[in-house]
Amino acid sequence: MPIFKAPYSISKRDTHLKSIFLAGSIEQNTAHNWQELCEEILTNSFNVFNPRREHWDPDLEQDVQEKEFNNQVSWEMDAMETADIILMYFQPGTKSPISLLELGLHASSGKMIVVCPEGFWRKENVDFICTRFNIPHYESMDEALSHIQEQMI
Repeated sequence: MPIFKAPYSISKRDTHLKSIFLAGSIEQNTAHNWQELCEEILTNSFNVFNPRREHWDPDLEQDVQEKEFNNQVSWEMDAMETADIILMYFQPGTKSPISLLELGLHASSGKMIVVCPEGFWRKENVDFICTRFNIPHYESMDEALSHIQEQMI
Protein backbone atom coordinates (compact mmCIF):
# COMPACT_ATOMS: atom_id res chain seq x y z
CA MET A 1 0.00 0.00 0.00
CA PRO A 2 1.42 3.39 -0.98
CA ILE A 3 1.33 5.15 2.41
CA PHE A 4 4.18 7.52 3.20
CA LYS A 5 4.43 8.78 6.77
CA ALA A 6 6.80 11.42 7.98
CA PRO A 7 9.80 11.29 7.97
CA TYR A 8 10.08 8.61 5.24
CA SER A 9 10.92 9.72 1.71
CA ILE A 10 8.06 10.26 -0.74
CA SER A 11 10.45 9.82 -3.65
CA LYS A 12 9.57 6.10 -3.93
CA ARG A 13 5.90 6.80 -4.61
CA ASP A 14 4.12 5.16 -7.52
CA THR A 15 4.29 7.83 -10.22
CA HIS A 16 1.33 6.20 -12.00
CA LEU A 17 -0.93 7.18 -9.11
CA LYS A 18 -1.99 10.64 -8.00
CA SER A 19 -0.74 11.70 -4.57
CA ILE A 20 -2.81 13.11 -1.71
CA PHE A 21 -1.51 14.89 1.39
CA LEU A 22 -3.54 14.55 4.59
CA ALA A 23 -3.36 18.02 6.14
CA GLY A 24 -5.24 19.33 9.13
CA SER A 25 -5.90 18.84 12.82
CA ILE A 26 -3.22 16.71 14.44
CA GLU A 27 -2.96 18.27 17.89
CA GLN A 28 -1.54 15.81 20.40
CA ASN A 29 -4.11 14.48 22.88
CA THR A 30 -6.89 16.51 21.22
CA ALA A 31 -7.37 15.47 17.57
CA HIS A 32 -8.45 11.92 16.85
CA ASN A 33 -6.50 9.97 14.24
CA TRP A 34 -8.77 10.76 11.29
CA GLN A 35 -5.89 9.98 8.92
CA GLU A 36 -6.37 6.22 9.50
CA LEU A 37 -9.82 6.32 7.86
CA CYS A 38 -8.40 8.22 4.90
CA GLU A 39 -5.57 5.71 4.52
CA GLU A 40 -8.04 2.81 4.46
CA ILE A 41 -10.22 4.41 1.79
CA LEU A 42 -7.62 6.08 -0.42
CA THR A 43 -4.61 3.74 -0.57
CA ASN A 44 -5.92 1.64 -3.44
CA SER A 45 -6.08 4.69 -5.71
CA PHE A 46 -3.54 7.20 -4.37
CA ASN A 47 -0.12 7.63 -2.87
CA VAL A 48 -1.07 8.87 0.60
CA PHE A 49 1.26 11.33 2.34
CA ASN A 50 0.47 11.30 6.08
CA PRO A 51 2.36 13.74 8.34
CA ARG A 52 1.25 11.95 11.53
CA ARG A 53 4.31 10.06 12.78
CA GLU A 54 4.12 6.72 14.51
CA HIS A 55 6.16 8.24 17.36
CA TRP A 56 6.44 11.95 18.14
CA ASP A 57 8.02 13.65 21.11
CA PRO A 58 5.43 16.23 22.28
CA ASP A 59 8.15 17.99 24.28
CA LEU A 60 10.36 18.54 21.23
CA GLU A 61 11.48 22.15 21.00
CA GLN A 62 9.70 23.97 18.17
CA ASP A 63 12.82 25.61 16.77
CA VAL A 64 14.19 25.67 13.23
CA GLN A 65 17.58 24.66 14.66
CA GLU A 66 16.06 21.52 16.23
CA LYS A 67 16.83 18.75 13.73
CA GLU A 68 13.67 16.63 14.22
CA PHE A 69 11.38 19.66 14.13
CA ASN A 70 13.12 20.96 11.00
CA ASN A 71 12.88 17.52 9.34
CA GLN A 72 9.17 17.25 10.12
CA VAL A 73 8.22 20.67 8.80
CA SER A 74 10.42 20.27 5.71
CA TRP A 75 8.87 16.85 4.98
CA GLU A 76 5.38 18.33 5.26
CA MET A 77 6.14 21.30 3.02
CA ASP A 78 7.81 19.11 0.39
CA ALA A 79 4.95 16.60 0.45
CA MET A 80 2.30 19.33 0.09
CA GLU A 81 4.15 20.82 -2.86
CA THR A 82 4.48 17.37 -4.49
CA ALA A 83 0.92 16.20 -3.83
CA ASP A 84 -1.74 16.46 -6.53
CA ILE A 85 -4.42 16.94 -3.85
CA ILE A 86 -4.28 18.39 -0.34
CA LEU A 87 -7.14 17.12 1.81
CA MET A 88 -7.42 19.37 4.86
CA TYR A 89 -9.56 18.58 7.89
CA PHE A 90 -10.40 21.06 10.66
CA GLN A 91 -11.62 19.03 13.62
CA PRO A 92 -14.04 20.70 16.03
CA GLY A 93 -12.45 21.15 19.45
CA THR A 94 -9.00 21.91 18.01
CA LYS A 95 -7.35 25.22 17.19
CA SER A 96 -5.12 23.93 14.35
CA PRO A 97 -3.11 27.15 13.83
CA ILE A 98 -0.60 25.50 11.51
CA SER A 99 -3.42 24.07 9.38
CA LEU A 100 -4.91 27.54 9.09
CA LEU A 101 -1.50 28.80 7.97
CA GLU A 102 -1.22 25.98 5.42
CA LEU A 103 -4.72 26.75 4.10
CA GLY A 104 -3.56 30.29 3.41
CA LEU A 105 -0.33 29.09 1.79
CA HIS A 106 -2.09 26.68 -0.58
CA ALA A 107 -5.49 28.36 -1.11
CA SER A 108 -4.63 29.42 -4.65
CA SER A 109 -2.91 26.14 -5.60
CA GLY A 110 -6.01 24.55 -7.13
CA LYS A 111 -5.38 21.31 -5.25
CA MET A 112 -7.18 21.89 -1.95
CA ILE A 113 -10.23 20.01 -0.66
CA VAL A 114 -11.39 21.11 2.80
CA VAL A 115 -13.51 19.50 5.49
CA CYS A 116 -14.67 21.96 8.16
CA PRO A 117 -17.63 20.79 10.25
CA GLU A 118 -19.80 22.95 12.47
CA GLY A 119 -18.02 23.49 15.76
CA PHE A 120 -14.58 24.37 14.42
CA TRP A 121 -13.76 27.65 16.14
CA ARG A 122 -12.89 29.55 12.92
CA LYS A 123 -15.31 27.80 10.56
CA GLU A 124 -16.60 31.07 9.12
CA ASN A 125 -13.07 32.15 8.18
CA VAL A 126 -12.31 28.76 6.62
CA ASP A 127 -15.58 28.82 4.65
CA PHE A 128 -14.82 32.36 3.46
CA ILE A 129 -11.37 31.38 2.16
CA CYS A 130 -12.79 28.29 0.46
CA THR A 131 -15.50 30.33 -1.25
CA ARG A 132 -13.10 33.10 -2.24
CA PHE A 133 -10.59 30.67 -3.78
CA ASN A 134 -13.20 28.24 -5.18
CA ILE A 135 -12.00 25.40 -2.94
CA PRO A 136 -14.41 22.47 -2.62
CA HIS A 137 -15.38 22.30 1.05
CA TYR A 138 -17.51 19.89 3.00
CA GLU A 139 -19.13 19.43 6.40
CA SER A 140 -18.03 15.80 6.75
CA MET A 141 -15.10 13.60 5.83
CA ASP A 142 -17.49 11.12 4.21
CA GLU A 143 -18.68 13.81 1.76
CA ALA A 144 -15.11 14.82 0.90
CA LEU A 145 -13.94 11.23 0.43
CA SER A 146 -16.93 10.51 -1.83
CA HIS A 147 -16.06 13.60 -3.89
CA ILE A 148 -12.45 12.48 -4.18
CA GLN A 149 -13.40 8.95 -5.21
CA GLU A 150 -15.96 10.15 -7.78
CA GLN A 151 -14.12 13.12 -9.24
CA MET A 152 -10.41 12.62 -8.78
CA ILE A 153 -9.69 9.04 -9.79
